[in-house]
Amino acid sequence: MEPQRRAPPPSRGGNYNTIRALIMAVVMIVFTGYLFLWVMLPTNPYRLKWQPKLRTQTASTYFGTTHGATYLVFTFPVLLIAVLGCAYVHLGKKSRDDDHTEGKNGNNNNHRLAIWKRPMIIKGLGIVSRIEIAFFIMFIALLIWSFATYLHNSFATITPKSAAKKGEQVWEVKLDSASHRLAFIGNIAFAFLFFPVTRGSSVLPLFGLTSEGSVKYHIWLGHIIMTLFTVHGIGYVVYWASVHELSEMLDWPKTGISNVAGEISLAAGLIMWATTFPRIRRKMFEVFFYTHHMYIPFVVFFIFHVGINYASMMLPGFFLFVIDRYLRFLQSRSNVRLLSARVLPCQAVELNFSKTKGLSYTPTSTIFLNIPTISKMQWHPFTVSSSSNLESNNLSVIIKGEGKWSNKLHQLLSSSPSSIDRLDVSIEGPYGPTSTDFLRHELLVMVSGGSGITPFISIIRELIYTSEVLKCKTPEIILVSSFKNSNDLTMLDLILPLYGAPSEFPNLDLKIEAYVTREKGAPHEEQEKTKTRTVWLKPNPSDAPISPILGQNNYLWLGAIISSSFIIYLFFIGILTRYYIFPIDRNTNKIYSSSKRILLHMLFLCIGIFIAATSAFLMNKSKNAKEKNIQIQNMEGPTPQASPNSLFYNVDRELESLPQQSISQSVNLHYGERPDLKKFLFERKESSVGVLVCGPKKMRHEVANICSSGLAANLHFESISFSW
Repeated sequence: MEPQRRAPPPSRGGNYNTIRALIMAVVMIVFTGYLFLWVMLPTNPYRLKWQPKLRTQTASTYFGTTHGATYLVFTFPVLLIAVLGCAYVHLGKKSRDDDHTEGKNGNNNNHRLAIWKRPMIIKGLGIVSRIEIAFFIMFIALLIWSFATYLHNSFATITPKSAAKKGEQVWEVKLDSASHRLAFIGNIAFAFLFFPVTRGSSVLPLFGLTSEGSVKYHIWLGHIIMTLFTVHGIGYVVYWASVHELSEMLDWPKTGISNVAGEISLAAGLIMWATTFPRIRRKMFEVFFYTHHMYIPFVVFFIFHVGINYASMMLPGFFLFVIDRYLRFLQSRSNVRLLSARVLPCQAVELNFSKTKGLSYTPTSTIFLNIPTISKMQWHPFTVSSSSNLESNNLSVIIKGEGKWSNKLHQLLSSSPSSIDRLDVSIEGPYGPTSTDFLRHELLVMVSGGSGITPFISIIRELIYTSEVLKCKTPEIILVSSFKNSNDLTMLDLILPLYGAPSEFPNLDLKIEAYVTREKGAPHEEQEKTKTRTVWLKPNPSDAPISPILGQNNYLWLGAIISSSFIIYLFFIGILTRYYIFPIDRNTNKIYSSSKRILLHMLFLCIGIFIAATSAFLMNKSKNAKEKNIQIQNMEGPTPQASPNSLFYNVDRELESLPQQSISQSVNLHYGERPDLKKFLFERKESSVGVLVCGPKKMRHEVANICSSGLAANLHFESISFSW
């Protein structure tokens, strides 16, 4: 008698989604109110009625006459959104783990928004969607509205008589007022500056964003801020010169505005700004990298310039960034287990690391690598090419030799015989989207140029897992890859991982159109043979598998860190103000030194973050250590076929320049031509075609133009950005 099969337990995904919908509703209400406050900030009702009343009701001996109101109105809402975002993302992961149906839900909503997601190419902005343009226009409108309202209200009080009382001309008083208000407008952009570069953010996923895809927003905001702050500074220099008060440039009073601090902050900002323009950043990346650390004096002296109360309006974004930065620092203090490297003849290497099974990430995720042997200071981002589901114990990245750092790495690993038996490597990450929706399409067309193939390898590996292990239906895949030389075709060998992948994948419909643009035909037989070397390394016992820094429930821990660190800060600063500053100053803000007050606020803010984040890190470190010991005993990956007593193993495999056998059946090679992308895309009749591109700027713009032309409504451009 055949045993009765037990019905699968009901999914809890629906319950999770209900809770997430409620969280999102609360977030949208709070966020709308927060934006409304920025709109109302320059108006007379806010300045003359709402703000005085709020300050009166929140004044205390613990937070003074102004800080309480600022915390309540501008700081608390954003931190609440961040904490709710942690719960939202955590429940989303639980829902996907239970249902295994990621990408099948929300299809109608995605198609409804398809017209707004179509790409546009805007000079100076690059490839952007219509949603991004709409929000960009609204943000610029907010800045214009605020500046116009500030000027209208301030100019209304400026008359020849009022100017004469100050011994100035009307235009001088107006210049003073306009320059002052320009700083206010720059501060609006400043409030949002650090959100896009908070890599482990819980705010960005709420709006369907990732840090790597949001770097462009940071760039836009940075240009706006520095333009406004520079004009603000120049305006004041002209004003002081016209009223013969250039000595004001050296003013750093005991209380109030410090002009010297503002000038130092502006100078630091200008140094950063000068190296951010694309030509300089690409040609002198190291200069850009090191000068960008000037953000520390830029922010610190900005706070000294404007005072802690006004700086608290911009505090939330920077506060979340500092938490993220400290967690990254903790993660990067230890070396990770580098197991092997596949060295390709096309100046590329694939690094294979050990990871804990508790570390999960999505395709197209990114990690940052530091290899002290090459550079102790430099961190470089690379796309993860592995699938956390298909390769539960390993994580891999592909690095193409296209700069000094990457070429040095290739030289280290390709030397024969190898001069190293191990490499010290530290990482930060991985970072990436909290979810992907590739399964919603009938067809995926992935267009790559050169090393741009790496994010698509992670997608293909994930779809191999979905089709072969989960036995779920996956979209048809067409990979259109362009390479300069036939040696570069060995990049296709990396589609299959070194560990644990099926040799065949009959359920996956994969077609690869590979183009070799600088060669007219296939290489001769004697030229065709080349070697891909697999270098097996022997990690130190202290090297740890890559693990989530805050464990599997990392977003819940992050929410606890955000809330507890701010509470610790409020506790310490409240006690300090009540029992030390208040007896001296009596809430007048005219006796106790503003600089000392600011230093104490920054100190206790850092102490709060240090206590909360370090405690969470140490609690999870003990758990990760147990998993590490178990994993090391199990000896990750297959045993290399060489002497187990050797320090490292060099296994030379002769491979043809064409892909390995299991992949070669899917490959169609083209020599001496470039792909006709219009033909590939316009001829597809599927109802939903996901189009992804990663490669040179010209290629990305060509694909974006095709998808935005409106000639094929079934094309859905999926923006994958790697513009760190």
